[in-house]
Amino acid sequence: MNHPNTPPVSRSSALNAARRARELDQLSDGAVVDVLVIGGGVTGVGVALDAASRGLDVVLVEKRDLAFGTSRWSSKLAHGGLRYLASGNVGIARESAVERGILMTRTAPHLVRALPQLVPVLDSTTLFGKSLVRTGFLAGDLLRASARTPSSVLPRSRTVRADRVVELAPAVRREGLRGGLMAYDGQLIDDARLVVSLARTAALHGAKVLTRTGAYDVTGTSATLRDELTGSELPIRARAVVNAAGVWSGEIDPGITLRPSRGTHLVLPAERLGNPTAALTVPIPGETNRFVFALPAQLGRVYLGLTDEAAPGPVPDVPVASEQEIDFLLDTVNTALEVPLQRSDVLGTFAGLRPLLDTGDGSTADLSRNHAILRSDTGLVSVVGGKLTTYRKMAEDAVDAAVEVAGLDAGPCRTRALPLVGAATPEALRKVSVPPALLARYGTEATLIAAADPELLAPIAEGVDVSRAEFEFAVTHEGALDVDDLLDRRTRIGLVPADRARARGAAEAVFEKR
Repeated sequence: MNHPNTPPVSRSSALNAARRARELDQLSDGAVVDVLVIGGGVTGVGVALDAASRGLDVVLVEKRDLAFGTSRWSSKLAHGGLRYLASGNVGIARESAVERGILMTRTAPHLVRALPQLVPVLDSTTLFGKSLVRTGFLAGDLLRASARTPSSVLPRSRTVRADRVVELAPAVRREGLRGGLMAYDGQLIDDARLVVSLARTAALHGAKVLTRTGAYDVTGTSATLRDELTGSELPIRARAVVNAAGVWSGEIDPGITLRPSRGTHLVLPAERLGNPTAALTVPIPGETNRFVFALPAQLGRVYLGLTDEAAPGPVPDVPVASEQEIDFLLDTVNTALEVPLQRSDVLGTFAGLRPLLDTGDGSTADLSRNHAILRSDTGLVSVVGGKLTTYRKMAEDAVDAAVEVAGLDAGPCRTRALPLVGAATPEALRKVSVPPALLARYGTEATLIAAADPELLAPIAEGVDVSRAEFEFAVTHEGALDVDDLLDRRTRIGLVPADRARARGAAEAVFEKR
């Protein structure tokens, strides 16, 4: 059932406390490693996988947990780059489309699905506005074709009748509804799940992936590692060091200046919006080519986003949505809804900081989403900027730079066609007899969870579609070390505080027996 070329599932892909302790101990022998990667977000684990799959000896350290920072706060979309095309940045638009296609057809087809994005055409929609959206969608079709992503994977854009709009997005305003414009993009089941899958695949190829391990006094060839659980420290020497710390990159290399911008989402009950199957896409009044999206998500939720607000000052561990952003998102989506959303409908909020390079004046919305590879005076390689969809290309460029700086003997990049753990073709996935929610979250590895004791397969709390077996798997295979890891990153229960409170007892019980 595995995707072609996928290594068989084995304990060598499993991340857990015992493996972490063993591999930390192994580093105490003082041997020089090829590449030290700092940061356990999507870019860092992508770098670790790229380097390890080229045959290099790799250590990745993350001060907190996998996907602790920006990587868990995205819209959970594998964007095709349409917005960047509209702003004239053809290069990043095509790069995004290419990387989306790689995710959907080769590396993670089990974690990414085609999502219809639906723009309702109302009486208030101007002919110019409709033409602009239609032209953009047709340009998106050309991007998809140029990236060689088949229409069987991402269907072509189209116009749809009013009754079809209501079927796909039942909460849409009926009065004056004349139809809709629909295009398709890629949607991740979850961004943090992609990060964990990348980390485990890197481990499968020999990388040491060490969470709760900080890096201090970093140079281009060395660092001091601290076990954040015990406080013990050890020096590490590396032929190359890659800084992939995201919005914290400037703490590793003070020569880097970022202008983070905050992107906020609201979490809503899907039933309040009629359990939509398409992303309701609403133009922002007074803006060109900017929209608010109501995205159907797992666990009976809809994510409503996205904002783009400057976020100066110290970088918080967990960014917080502002009251103005909440009002803005509700006010914008309500222009297209039959029954307006109220504050009381909001189950939770989440916000992430984009690690944008400071390129001068202008709003953060105008700053480039291109990534950059920087080198410090000590030879430290930093990868900054970019976005989740293009993590693989960012990682490839970073490893190329590290290989060049250190003169490493490395093979060619393999990640364009390297499936992640659990990956399989859609045809193979359809033959896996497990509940659909498990299949969407774990791919072929869902069979490992489904084979657990039946008592462990029941939901951990009423209305929360996560089982005790998934908690157990997160601890034995996915590197979860505490309750927060389980609730906030391995599952996304914690995005709704009420659900988090109800599930906490079950999460604590997993660790009590250990």
